[in-house]
Amino acid sequence: MAIHTHGVMAVDWEERVNFERLRTERLARIKKVLAESEAGALLCFDMNNVRYITSTHIGTWAQDKVARFTLLPQNDEPILWDFGSAAKHHQLYAPWLDGEKRSRPGVSMLRGTISPEMGRAEKVARWIKDELDQRGLAGDPVAIDIVEPPVLFALQKAGITVIDGQQLMLEARKIKTVDEIMLLTHASSMVDAAYDQLYEKLRPGVRENDLVGLVSDFLYRHGSEMVEGVNAISGERCNPHPHVASDRMLRPGDPAYFDILHSYMGYRTCYYRTFAVGSASQAQVDAYAKCRDLLDHAISLIKPGVTTAEVVSIWPKAQEFGFPDEELAFALQYGHGLGLNIWEKPIFSRLFSFDHPEVIEEGMVFALETFWPASDGWSAARIEEELVVTKDGCEIISRFPAEELMVAGPKYYTALGDLPGIRETESNYNNGRIFPGGKPGVPGAPSAAGVAGDAGAVGPDGKH
Repeated sequence: MAIHTHGVMAVDWEERVNFERLRTERLARIKKVLAESEAGALLCFDMNNVRYITSTHIGTWAQDKVARFTLLPQNDEPILWDFGSAAKHHQLYAPWLDGEKRSRPGVSMLRGTISPEMGRAEKVARWIKDELDQRGLAGDPVAIDIVEPPVLFALQKAGITVIDGQQLMLEARKIKTVDEIMLLTHASSMVDAAYDQLYEKLRPGVRENDLVGLVSDFLYRHGSEMVEGVNAISGERCNPHPHVASDRMLRPGDPAYFDILHSYMGYRTCYYRTFAVGSASQAQVDAYAKCRDLLDHAISLIKPGVTTAEVVSIWPKAQEFGFPDEELAFALQYGHGLGLNIWEKPIFSRLFSFDHPEVIEEGMVFALETFWPASDGWSAARIEEELVVTKDGCEIISRFPAEELMVAGPKYYTALGDLPGIRETESNYNNGRIFPGGKPGVPGAPSAAGVAGDAGAVGPDGKH
């Protein structure tokens, strides 16, 4: 059965995303993981973890400030220290925090801009120590996700043993609730539509950054909280993958691939597609087919009980596609969990998965992505699908067509008819009269005679 998508309005006649259930089930999951750990409490500064535990959010401007934090003690409810008046807002509009009791003003060090001599680290440590003392947890370790060094030192000076809390959070978050799956699917559906917009605009003269703006505008207009990035890569920039967009202008025959990363209600996408501008060379077509086969083979293996090591075993070694080792080829043949973060558990990588395999479970949501360089030495293909693990397999939630390399841009015509969709980027190599074997030195290049045809006279009926 297909995973449902719905409108974004609240209605009385249909069950859609149930946010009260989302809040309750997320908190229950991390409480269970915490209860099974050695930690007496969990202290989180990562905004995505804070959101998972407290169901609060103050905007993406705060995403990297390490300013707000929450303490979840064993067998108790979370306490949130937030950015000034945001705490008052939660007191008024987030009743699940019990007003002033658990929504309090207080910031950490703002990535060091509140400098150590101001005493803020010691104050944060005192707040945490007081809560632990009140609950008889002062002798237990505190699990922390991320922390600024002065805060860590102050906690240790206060007698608190600090252990890794990020792994507890990732363990809680790796299986998604029904509402999380609906939100992830909706986020992906927004990217489906963004790719439709992008496909219509791809043509020579458009710049990569123009397309970043186009996609960002569409996503924000349709409710995205944050467009984390639109990785727009074209032409010779495709190989090796630079992982950053530029102001390069698209040209006829260019390959162009994109990764659209955004969040809807906090839930992220990571979703690649590759296109050709106007036409594609045979080398590009072949690279795309190889890239697609690698991805589909991996997808065919996905079901509960399979390990990440089994999946990555069918992907090529780094040396097979032009890299000396797996470190340099990292994330080109790859998989990663999706949720409130772009990268969650599980991880699929030849660099890690053989030595540290993870078992695939029902309810996981992750992306699988593959890359293949073309034989021309400069172009490449990149494809990614997002999927939900079901009881007996998986369901793909990224739906923009990608089974074959799609050609975008205007349709060109010659005096003899349509310009072929498969042709060499350089026109001279499509001249069968001069290059009957196609472009020299490119494996798989089509016969130029098959592209350009005979030079004989053309009669009134358009035939030779």
